[in-house]
Amino acid sequence: MTERVRRSVAKNLPDFPWDSLTEAKARASEHPGGIVNLSVGTPVDPVDPLIRDALASVAEEPGYPTTHGTPALRAAAVGALARRYGITGLSDDAVLPAIGTKEMIAWMPTLLGLGPSDLVVIPELAYPTYEVGGLLARTRLIRADGLNRLGPETASLVFVNSPSNPTGKVLGLEHLRKVVDWARTRDAVVVSDECYLGLTWEGEALSILHPSVCDGDHTNLLAVHSLSKTSNLASYRAGFVTGDADLVADLLEVRKHSGMMLPLPIQAAMTAALNDDEHENAQRERYRERRRILLDAVRGAGFTVDHSEAGLYLWATRGEECRRTVDWFAERGILVAPGEFYGPGGVQHVRIALTATDERIAAAADRLT
Repeated sequence: MTERVRRSVAKNLPDFPWDSLTEAKARASEHPGGIVNLSVGTPVDPVDPLIRDALASVAEEPGYPTTHGTPALRAAAVGALARRYGITGLSDDAVLPAIGTKEMIAWMPTLLGLGPSDLVVIPELAYPTYEVGGLLARTRLIRADGLNRLGPETASLVFVNSPSNPTGKVLGLEHLRKVVDWARTRDAVVVSDECYLGLTWEGEALSILHPSVCDGDHTNLLAVHSLSKTSNLASYRAGFVTGDADLVADLLEVRKHSGMMLPLPIQAAMTAALNDDEHENAQRERYRERRRILLDAVRGAGFTVDHSEAGLYLWATRGEECRRTVDWFAERGILVAPGEFYGPGGVQHVRIALTATDERIAAAADRLT
């Protein structure tokens, strides 16, 4: 492969944001009590034994897994979405497992066949993968929360993220209905990233597939769900997409040809996790308590916390450039993510993750107070 070809995709992508935290991480690591890394949303709690046992139960199976996933996995996903989030009207065929939802989101524009003539809409403040997905497919991109900003222009794909990463903002019923109505009049696809739906602390978060949002019609609607947060399965790369059965069938066909299949042991683990609500409820309560402790400490240190009514982050500011705030935290042995990672609207905020052990959360709170 020539150097020109090797660079052809990579040169179209931004620098990986977290690589820029090297100096701040080194400074935070010098703290006598050790670093408290709150810059990423990676789980730290153990995987439930029920899930580990399911993983091991098929470890001796030598054959290829199916791209569509086992019938048991798809049925478990439909059941969990109904129990946990009130999503009805889904068929088992309309569920497709993914090798982590980041992979699914990054490749969604490509899997849908979009290209340079298509416009992809991403949230104004968004996890970088939405932008990367458009760049990989070489589509046009625009950041817009209010779709009326687009004027007469027609989008091919609209990404929605509620509850939001990084802000923890929950989009209300009327907002979601307007997105659905806007997309339907333009034959656009809406992809809703809902991996934090099970971690709502204030108010109510709804799926794009909830009957009150879409009137039970899933046409051109896709919801992406992850088990990384609520079941601690980030290392398993366990997620799935569901919604419009015809769109799911199209995604399945492309993924079959390209070998995008989830390993069978992971499928078995997902099935167990989706069929069991007890471990998910217990994990939610762990995060609720960590949020309470950290929220009080951050506010006590003089910060304003905006939104943050759901998800695994606090979106905090004290009205200064975000890199200065990152340095302030690093001097206290705490590493946080600058808001500029998520778009121009985040330049005065930092994202503070709740994903640390009870001991590390307590250490961070102590340093802030």
